Amino acid sequence: MAIFLDNDSTVIVQGMTGAEGRKHTQRMLHSGTRVVGGVTPGKGGQSVDFEDDVQLPVFGSVTEAVEATGANVTVIFVPAKFTKAAVVEAVDAAIPLAVVITEGIPVKDTAEFFRYAEDAGTTRVIGPNCPGLISPGQSNAGIIPADITSAGRIGLVSKSGTLTYQMMYELRDFGFSTCVGIGGDPVIGTTHIDCLEAFEKDPDTDAIVMIGEIGGDAEERAAAYIKEHVSKPVVGYVAGFTAPEGKTMGHAGAIVSGSSGTAEAKKQALEAAGVKVGKTPSGTAELMREVMERVSR
Repeated sequence: MAIFLDNDSTVIVQGMTGAEGRKHTQRMLHSGTRVVGGVTPGKGGQSVDFEDDVQLPVFGSVTEAVEATGANVTVIFVPAKFTKAAVVEAVDAAIPLAVVITEGIPVKDTAEFFRYAEDAGTTRVIGPNCPGLISPGQSNAGIIPADITSAGRIGLVSKSGTLTYQMMYELRDFGFSTCVGIGGDPVIGTTHIDCLEAFEKDPDTDAIVMIGEIGGDAEERAAAYIKEHVSKPVVGYVAGFTAPEGKTMGHAGAIVSGSSGTAEAKKQALEAAGVKVGKTPSGTAELMREVMERVSR
C-alpha cells in the first residue's frame, strides 16, 4: 500500500505543453506513472509527443480531461500568476489530488485556493513550492527522481525537496512506501500532521521520517500530534540550526523571528514527543536505519 498515490493513480498535467511541464511529464512516464493527458486553456484538441511513441492529448480544461480520462490526480506546472486559477479549476472538477509544483505564488493566492479546496471538501492539495510525491514502484507525481530509491516500508514527509532526495537515497536499501514533499511556504495544503495520520493508518508503513525546517510552528504542532496519536517510530530532522535571525533561508516560510521558529525549539518539542532527532541528514538516516533493523528482526 501507499498514501495518497498508488498503482490506481491516473495523472493529468496542467501546463504539460510548457517546457517544465513537458520535461517532467516525460520523467513521470519513464518512472511508470499513468499520465493520460494534459491541460492548457486554448490548446484543447492538440497532442504532445513523448519518447517510446507515447502521444498524450491536450484538453482545454480540467473538467474535460477528467471526463475523458477518469484522471484522479493533477500535477500543476503553470506560472505563479495563473496557479490560483489552475487550482480552482481542479477543485471545480472535483479531482481528488492536486499537486502544486509552482514556486513564487503570492501567499494571498495560496491561502485563497487552499480555503477554496477546503470548503469544497473534494480535493487534497499538496504544495505549493514542492517536489510532489512518489510511491516507488507505483506512481510518481511531480519532480522527484524515481531512480534514487526503492519500494519499502518507510514513510517520508518533508518540507525540503533536496533533503527528501537525500533521505530517499541514503535509505534506498530499506525503501519507502511513499515520500511526500509538502513544501515550505508559509501556507501549504497537506501538512506534516496529515501525512503522519495517513502513515499511521497505512499497514505497509513501519516507521516514519519527518523533515522540518526553521520558521513557523508546524513541527511543534506535529510533535504534539505524534505524542497523542502516532504509535509507529518517528525519526526527525530540522534544517536551519545555523540560520541567522530574521533572514529568510530557502523557502519563504523558513525564517526565524526572535525565539520563535528556531531549529532548537523544534528539536526539543520533537524529542519531548519521543522522536529521535538527527544532528545532520546523514545522522538522521542512520537513526532510521537502526529503527528498521530492529523492526525487521
